[in-house]
Formats: sequence, C-alpha cells, structure tokens
Amino acid sequence: MPCAVILTALSVECSAVCAHLSDIQEELHQRGTIYRSGKFDSSKDVWDVAVVEMGAGNPLAAMEAERAIALFNPDVILFVGVAGGIKDVALGDVVASTKVYGYESGKAEQTFKPRPEIGLSAYSLQQRARVEAGKDDWLKRLPVTEPTPRVFVAPIAAGEKVIASTESEVFQFLRSNYGDAVAVEMEGLGFLDAARANQQVSAMVIRGISDLIDNKAKVDKAGYQEIAARHASAFAFEMLAKLQPKQEVVPAVSTSKPAIGMTLINNVPLPERKEYILDLLNRLIPSQFDTVIFKYDVDSAHLSNGTQNQRAIDLIRYAIQREGADLSQLLQVIYKVASHLKER
Repeated sequence: MPCAVILTALSVECSAVCAHLSDIQEELHQRGTIYRSGKFDSSKDVWDVAVVEMGAGNPLAAMEAERAIALFNPDVILFVGVAGGIKDVALGDVVASTKVYGYESGKAEQTFKPRPEIGLSAYSLQQRARVEAGKDDWLKRLPVTEPTPRVFVAPIAAGEKVIASTESEVFQFLRSNYGDAVAVEMEGLGFLDAARANQQVSAMVIRGISDLIDNKAKVDKAGYQEIAARHASAFAFEMLAKLQPKQEVVPAVSTSKPAIGMTLINNVPLPERKEYILDLLNRLIPSQFDTVIFKYDVDSAHLSNGTQNQRAIDLIRYAIQREGADLSQLLQVIYKVASHLKER
C-alpha cells in the first residue's frame, strides 16, 4: 500500500488535509510527535497518509520531516498550507513549488548580499503538478467556489519573518532579488532540505494564497486562511490520486545467484525483502504475531490498533527505522517463532 506524509504548520491547514481522509487514528512517536493517520481512497489506490501539525519555522519543518520519513518510510512527503502572495497570484490560488529560496542566507556588508539556499521539489511531482494544473479535475474536490482558483507551478521564498506590508524592506528585497518567486512562507526550505537527505522519497511544497501581504488581518477575518488551506489540500490530493506508486512483487524463494549489486540474505533479495516479510507476518496466527512483537522488543506505541495487516506494515516501518532495509533481525525473529515458514 503506498504511503504519504503531509506536514502542516497551522491547525486550519491540518483540518483541511484531514478532511480528505477516512479511518483517522492518532499515532504517537516515541519522542512526542502526534500524527493523524488515515486512508485516502483515490479509486486507483488506497494510500496510507500520516498528517502532522507542527507549528511554524524552517528548523522545525526540517526536524519533523526527518522524523516522519524515518518512521513511515513514505513514497511521497508534502508540505501543505497557506502562504502570502508576492506577485501574479490572487487570493485562493494554489502554488506548487518548483523550488524554494532561503532568502535570509547571505553576507552582511554595507548592503546585504544574498547567497540563497535553494530546495528543489522532486521532478516527478513537478511534472504531475503541471499536468493537473492544466485540468479542472482537482476543483471537484472543492465546494463551489467563485472565482475559480488558479494553480501556479513556480518558485516560493521561505524565511523566518512574517511579512505584513508591501512597503517593508523585506518585501522590497524579495521583489528585487527573487523576482520569479510568487509566494512567501516560513517552512518550505527546511522541509525540502530534510527530503534531499532522504532521496528515496519525493517531496513538494503546496501552498494556497491566503493573503497578498497588505491587509492580512482583514483577509484572515474574511476566512481566506481556511479557503486557501482547502484549495491547497484539494490540489495535493488530486496529485496523490494521479501518482503511480512504486510497485513491488512478493518473490518466491530463489536459490539462484543474485544480480550484480543485489544482496541476497535468507534467499530473499533486499529490494524485495519488505513485501516478503509482510507476507510472512500476515501468515502468522495472532498469538504468533504478538510473540514476534514481544521478541523484537517493539513498544506498542509504534503499532496501530488496526488489522493484523496494518500492524504488520507498522512493524516493518519501525524495523526499517531500527535496522535499515536489511531487516535480517526481524526476519530471524519471525523464523524463530514460526520455523515452518523458513522453507516455503
């Protein structure tokens, strides 16, 4: 089953994302982060989706993205929320990031000389965003809106400052030095930095425009944070619905020589180990499954209260975090508990 993680900064953003999920349960990380885990049925696939409301700021976004990737090992990780519009955009429009500029990086001399850090969204997600931006399918996930929001696939700027006036020095700096950025926010760079260090996951920032810098308090009172969050969430889930998740095949046991570059342990190639172990765990009777959990020394907080299949998926994610893709320790525990499975 494909897995996605979605980070948000504000409660209004988290609520807009969770509105697209079913069977939502809380999942507690051992270091305190609380995720809302649910299902997204795209008609083509059912996605496991974990959502976290984390608060504002690039450092926090980097930490929570790294933590979520280690815990869930997702196929896709998104930051979904609201942003201020810098140019070209209107209230309620959506921006899917091609890149995120860290505009506060630079050298302070008589005048500040920018040396921007840049976070890049996954190319595959950029391509999907461009295709969906040219269609109206995502609008079906929204209540009737007027006027119809547009989608921009474009750069975003990120820093630690709340910009509240187009007359401010920071706003003028952005327009002068980052002329292709259409929105500004506070988490995208840290988020993409963490994703870059975990290249197995595809990442993108998706923002709804909740204000145009001036008169922010007035448009917030008019409900544009909620509107922008709904629009960004609708577009994000339309992208998920159209993505082709990675396909893995449960292997038969083979004694043939592995291909070059493929490690073979216990007759199971590493690239196929995860699905093989999931198959084994689902073959266990409940008492055997509980014994595996006990012998592998798993805190129950890492496992959901769902079906054995869902708990098995959670167990594998925990094992990947603990021992990496090898999973040989978990596999040996399963064989000790149910030795008859070793020769299948």
